[in-house]
This record gives sequence, structure tokens and C-alpha cells, in this order.
Amino acid sequence: MNQKFPEIYLDALDNLWFQVSGTLCNIVCEHCFISCSPVNHNFEFMTYEEVNNFLEESAGLGVKEYYFTGGEPFMNKNILKIIERTMQFGPATILTNGMLIKPETTNKLKEISGASIYSLEIRISIDGYTEEMNDRIRGKGVFEKAMAGVKLLVENNFLPIITITKTWEDKDDDIVLNGFINTLKSYGYPRPRLKILPSIKIGKEAVRTKGYEKFEYVTDQMLVDYEINNLICANSRIATNKGVYVCPILIDSPDANLGSTLKEASAGYEIKHQACYTCYLFGAICSNFTSVGRDA
Repeated sequence: MNQKFPEIYLDALDNLWFQVSGTLCNIVCEHCFISCSPVNHNFEFMTYEEVNNFLEESAGLGVKEYYFTGGEPFMNKNILKIIERTMQFGPATILTNGMLIKPETTNKLKEISGASIYSLEIRISIDGYTEEMNDRIRGKGVFEKAMAGVKLLVENNFLPIITITKTWEDKDDDIVLNGFINTLKSYGYPRPRLKILPSIKIGKEAVRTKGYEKFEYVTDQMLVDYEINNLICANSRIATNKGVYVCPILIDSPDANLGSTLKEASAGYEIKHQACYTCYLFGAICSNFTSVGRDA
């Protein structure tokens, strides 16, 4: 394709992400856009030293928040040590499926959070308000283990953000959202915090939904009067064990690797991937809150 695509420049490095568990995960989800699994070694666990080097570089760059994703972050044996170090620099968010959250983990998270002036957020991905609905996408037995993690966090005064990828029709929005609220309340979460994500039609999700239409790309004309900072590439970068990429969605795209340091990765990026179209439509889909996020 010879089409010219818009180039987005890093306005400010507000958010620094870490692909802390690489593409390794303890489950295989039907809609995973980077096809994480227990055997996907495309990206490996980041070491404490790798993360710390990026943290120290970030100190002079005005980073406001740090995010940890994967894969499943709690598979990384150094995750608690990494979070403890990170919270000397700023607020941190862990994106997890919740299945590996145990009492000893929660106790350490409470200790880390209590010792820092910054906030610690935990986002748990759950894609159905019933066992049948969730496990159809995330695998047999996942729902009960994830909900046990939610319950444990709530009992220890954490307010996890429940992240839900939209896999239902628009007409069912109210049914699904109310279903989540009622289910979470039944597990002891009195006022659940919900974040609804659009599906990103690459990786396994492309197989599940047949991917994007041919016309679904971002053009220069579409960005006229558009708030560019809604695009994660305008305010964020993600560090991995293979270098720094433009965003968490595109780590499987070699052209999205912008260098080995945050300074190198401050270059502009041509948003030529179809996944960029989803980001354009919904805006700020990776950060904690969007227009469709809500407290219930």
C-alpha cells in the first residue's frame, strides 16, 4: 500500500508502560490481540534491572504514571519488587487476570501501597458476568479464580478496576453492565469500578471476528479538529525486553520498535496499522479511564 498515513508525535511522555511478563500468560483468551499464552515466548519476562533502568531514565522525562501489563504480570517472580521500586517514582497500575492474587500477594501490595505517597491501581480483566459467559472467552475455570482475586482485593481495601472487553451487541449494553454490577456486588464489591474496552481486531481477535474492514485506517482528514492526545502514541511508550515500542497494542509489529531507550523512542510514528483505527474511534483505550469507564 502506497497510501501516506498521519505521523503522530510524542507530545509528552505522560505514561510509561512495561510489558513486564512479555507474551507469557497462564491462560489463552480467544480475543487476545497479541496472542499471549503459556508458550508464547515472542517477548520474555523483563528483569528487575531492565525495569529499573527505564525507571531511572524516566525520572527526568516528566512521566506521570506507570503501567504493568503482559501476558500476566504476576507470573514474573520479580513483580512485587518491581512495583515497590516503581512506586518511588510515581503511581502504578497492574493489569492482571486476577488468578494469581493470593493472600500473601495482597498483603505485600498493601505494604507497598502504604509505604508510598503514590497510588496503586489494580485492573482485573473479566469478560463475562457469569461463569459461562466469561469462560467461553477466557478458558474453563477462569471465572471463579478471577472473582476470588477480586474478592480478596476488596476485602483488603483495594478497589480494583474491572476491565471488560466488549464482545456483545450494542443492544445488550444495559443487560451486560447491570449483570457485572450485580455479580460483583454478590462477591462483596459494593460499588464496582468498570472499564469497557473495544475489541482490537488483531492477533487471536482477528480470527474470532474476521478482523478489520479494508477501509478501516486513520487518515489525515480524520484528524482535523481531533484531540490528538487521545491517541496513546501521543502520550505513552511501552518498554519490553526487546526495546521500546510505540504502544502496548503494536508490540508484534517490528516497525513499532522505536529504539532501546526512552529518548530514542521519542520520535514520531506513522499510524498505518488498522489497530490504530480502534484507538482513533475510542480514544485513550489503554489508560485507566475513558468515556465508557464508570463507577457503578
